[in-house]
Amino acid sequence: MNNSATRDLLSRLPMTVKFEDFHATEKISYLPGKLDLSGTGTAGNAQIWDLMYYVPWGNLAVFYRPYSPSRDLVRLGRIVSNQPALTRASSFTATIERATARQLLMPQP
Repeated sequence: MNNSATRDLLSRLPMTVKFEDFHATEKISYLPGKLDLSGTGTAGNAQIWDLMYYVPWGNLAVFYRPYSPSRDLVRLGRIVSNQPALTRASSFTATIERATARQLLMPQP
């Protein structure tokens, strides 16, 4: 996604954060500071495995089940590896890093 929030997040990577389950629909993680939202519009509709930013709380969200549209979500990117691991644990620590071109082209299990 080409927006200021995504660029801000990418400038902070790699980043290790703790995720916890929220409503058996998504995993959320609170960032140490809010992302730059200048000129960033909201996405509204999260798809499964989208990495989103929830503006009111300033948290990351990864949806692993369908979710109702929200005007408070900004799409940052997409989870391209280890998706099954996200649904197993109720909370976990993970390192977020930018995917390489090779990772993006590899078939996912």
